[in-house]
Amino acid sequence: MTAWNISGGTVLVGSALQRRAEVLLRQQQICAEGNEADDAHRFDAAGLLVLPGVVDIHGDAQERQLQPRPGVSMPPLLAIRDSEAQLLAAGITTAFLGMTLSWEPGLRSVETWRQMHEALRRSAADRVCDIRVHLRFEIDNLEHVEEAIDAIARGDVHLLAFNDHTPGIRRKLGDSLKAAKYVERSGANLAELEAMADAALARRGDVEAARVRLADAARQAHLPMASHDDASVADRMIGRALGASICEFPMAEAVAQDARAAGEHVVMGAPNVLRGSSHLGWAAAAPLAEQGLVTILASDYVWPSLIQAAFVLEDRGTLSLPQAWHLISTNPARAAGLTDRGRIAPGQRADLVIVDPQLRRPVATFCAGRLAWLSAEGADRLGV
Repeated sequence: MTAWNISGGTVLVGSALQRRAEVLLRQQQICAEGNEADDAHRFDAAGLLVLPGVVDIHGDAQERQLQPRPGVSMPPLLAIRDSEAQLLAAGITTAFLGMTLSWEPGLRSVETWRQMHEALRRSAADRVCDIRVHLRFEIDNLEHVEEAIDAIARGDVHLLAFNDHTPGIRRKLGDSLKAAKYVERSGANLAELEAMADAALARRGDVEAARVRLADAARQAHLPMASHDDASVADRMIGRALGASICEFPMAEAVAQDARAAGEHVVMGAPNVLRGSSHLGWAAAAPLAEQGLVTILASDYVWPSLIQAAFVLEDRGTLSLPQAWHLISTNPARAAGLTDRGRIAPGQRADLVIVDPQLRRPVATFCAGRLAWLSAEGADRLGV
């Protein structure tokens, strides 16, 4: 594998930016200074930022590649390839794809779940980005608990999140405007969806036991777990009791406070930071991050939002760029149990993104020491 000497840039090391520093990449790892290979390729990073590759713990933008228009589906293998290209261009070197396994038909069905796993297997040898599976399990989907447990045991899942959307979906199906979203993504008519939701909710008494079984399977596989959209501290306590130490998209500041008091990671969306508020009217992520209540930003539904959000937080004046960058690199890596990435240090996996600080966009992305994506500007900076 090609060795690289990335020189002249401003490098994020720990919590400090070091100017005109060198980063050496060899055998998929970051090397200590003095270990430069004679045949190393060179990248002139003068005037640029050299930063740890972005770790996205929750992103489901691949659903747009699967269903670019309502009711229009694309082949899953094409969706994975298109997603990887976009991830790399956004500086994301590790991506947990949020794949929902629900009772719904269509985009979030068990059939789509199976097809996506097959596409991931078929594309594994060709991928550069480390793409992982974030199983978003709809807890009322009792028909497919065994399938989820089997996938966890096979190693096809890398993070488990407990979703509880069914009651909300059922309410929204009573509103013709809100119901249209679910009709479009499922391909079912309204009456069919109402019947499916009612059937799922009729077995609500069996949910607790199923959730415990899923959590047990995740613990046996040493998977991190998250509870999703906790509306109250009581909800967070349910997740905590299951072993879900990641609080994902809390709906109220009190929930985030409770999670942080317990030493848990709190995830909110980078699009929330860019927009200045949640698109659902929940808590604003930026001030919570500045208070230390949000420890991780995720792309949610827009991959390029992560790098932009880090700069927005810097602009707000409370967090430095290194502190903001930890929210999209070091912290999500740690929460996911990935101790080999998220920072620039000898022995770490050689995942880097080189960023133009003026345009605030990637110039080059390195994954496991391999030049995985390059802009036109970056091409002019290559040498041997």
